Amino acid sequence: MDVSIVIPFLNESPNLLPLCEEIKAAMEPTGKQYEVLFIDDGSTDDGCELLEKARADMPQIKVVSFRRNFGQTAAMVAGLDYAEGEVVVTLDADRQNDPADIPSMLDKIDEGYDMVCGWRFDRQDTYLSRKLPSMLANRLISKITDVRLHDYGCTLKAMRKELAKRVTLYGEMHRFIPAVASGVGAKIAEVKVNHRARTAGESKYGISRTFRVVLDLITVKFLLRFHARPLHFFGMPGLALGGLGGALITYLTIARLFFGVPLGDRPLLIFAFMLVIIGLQFILFGLIGEMQTRTYYESQNKPIYHVRTTIGIEQDTPSKG
Repeated sequence: MDVSIVIPFLNESPNLLPLCEEIKAAMEPTGKQYEVLFIDDGSTDDGCELLEKARADMPQIKVVSFRRNFGQTAAMVAGLDYAEGEVVVTLDADRQNDPADIPSMLDKIDEGYDMVCGWRFDRQDTYLSRKLPSMLANRLISKITDVRLHDYGCTLKAMRKELAKRVTLYGEMHRFIPAVASGVGAKIAEVKVNHRARTAGESKYGISRTFRVVLDLITVKFLLRFHARPLHFFGMPGLALGGLGGALITYLTIARLFFGVPLGDRPLLIFAFMLVIIGLQFILFGLIGEMQTRTYYESQNKPIYHVRTTIGIEQDTPSKG
């Protein structure tokens, strides 16, 4: 298998068959052997039935159907797990990504890159609710992760199989795949891709995801830079708070011993002890929480999705390497 095309979807029935035709038109001229792996994230429409019927004319179609909605990150992880191609391509099911861009991304991979990310340089979305928040988020993510990209939110990406199998995602970290890949030493390129306005179905994203992006960004920064030395991340604010509390306690102790200043009715004493305790809690609780999450998903190899059925897939469990 040369190429695996991974497409998570949720209630995108009107877009699925036209998307399959576009993929077929884009891939057949390349002469590459490919599969189209649809990941149904708990859809309630007839998308899976349509795809199963479409396999009669396009046997490259394969479907993994979740028991319920687990989120786009879980669907993306399932796609990467089940993919068998030497190169894995991801794209959205809403047809805003153009499959005609896939061959050029494969050519870029052939130049020696491990991952190629799409850049929707002429994005066909509303400015205030989609483009402006995305632009600000891209700048923030690029600065914090040190992986400079114009468009982290573009699902259209291509990556080598060995990289796809090493990317570990959970929560809602699918948008940070380039940053995670960079953490394992991937060579990343960015290419301009076509972006089209949605013509069918409804968007699954709202402005509320901005807050989730910020929280996930903190996790990504921690995992990229401090996963082997977490105390450096949690210890700085903890030491700052604890140090300030200790300094206040020292000041109050000197004032009481050498200047006879009464401390019984001074709120500053309580505040100082609170700072010390909060500093310790910041270090301990934050460290324990983050490391437990990492241990749960990685060390114990816990799945973040559960499959109900598969179509066109012979193996019982996905390949991990």
